[in-house]
Amino acid sequence: MGALLAVCALAATSVIGTAGQRPAAAGTVTAAAYPGPGHVTGDTGVHDPTFVKRPDGGYLVAHTGDGIALKTSTDRTAFRNAGSAFPGGAPWTTAYTGGSRNLWAPDLSYHNGRYHLYYSASTFGSNRSAIFLATSASGNAGTWTDHGLVIESRETDDFNAIDPDLVVDDQGRWWLSFGSFWSGIKMIRLDPSTGKRSGTALHSLAGRGGGAIEAPTIVRRGAHYYLYVSFDLCCRGASSTYRIMAGRSTDVTGPYRDRDGVAMTSGGGTEVLAGHGGVHGPGHQDVFTDTDSDILGYHYYADNGAALLGLNLLAYDSAGWPYVH
Repeated sequence: MGALLAVCALAATSVIGTAGQRPAAAGTVTAAAYPGPGHVTGDTGVHDPTFVKRPDGGYLVAHTGDGIALKTSTDRTAFRNAGSAFPGGAPWTTAYTGGSRNLWAPDLSYHNGRYHLYYSASTFGSNRSAIFLATSASGNAGTWTDHGLVIESRETDDFNAIDPDLVVDDQGRWWLSFGSFWSGIKMIRLDPSTGKRSGTALHSLAGRGGGAIEAPTIVRRGAHYYLYVSFDLCCRGASSTYRIMAGRSTDVTGPYRDRDGVAMTSGGGTEVLAGHGGVHGPGHQDVFTDTDSDILGYHYYADNGAALLGLNLLAYDSAGWPYVH
């Protein structure tokens, strides 16, 4: 979340797929044991990245930026700038952005031959926020059609309508999770035919009593839905304390619990990745399935404060809890 910070291309030092240290059965792991991000090249400056595998086998990435920034890759290693979803601006968002062209924290997916883009409009520290939906047949810059507001939050609400993430459950139902600070992570049901809200129910998935939690990502693996969130503070360069946490549930609407059985609505969460070495504040994660593995994508800050793309392979231990390697 937050305004896009200055970024520069800086290749990470380890190769994705190289074995890292695996958490012990008890689920404890020190930050020093985490592997470095996988090797990426080209235009790797990102904030709040989201990925989708394209039908041709390549990758489309969207991230926070003016008009929602786009990148592409053919091999998940070399990335290039691909413009923006809305190169002419998105004037329908100005009531929430204060006139800024900077749009935040998108979520990309591909359904029924079209790319779907949920994205946030807000100003830093405010919950006068909104999530919008756009679609495109190609995913290319300038081809996105906006379909309007999905959900908004006002100053009188106890939630913040940013950081969207779409999940389709095992019954084919569509759900959108979102949230940042305030009372935490929420979920609404969507109509698959429109991508818009269906009904008025608002589910609570996770919270820290008003503390720092945001950026939900939900994926289904086996019998469980895994909810990944970011704890602590983003957007402070090398001083950022973001870390990636997870819980799971057999029902998409929860309750989600961590490895120790603590409910995520009561502050629970099992750490998956935290800062280590020259990797500061990894977070605003996305999890997607590729041909070789599940992949954890995220941004982190280098020692010079630049926000960079991180990618790691993601696996599950004998108890079914995720770890990076």
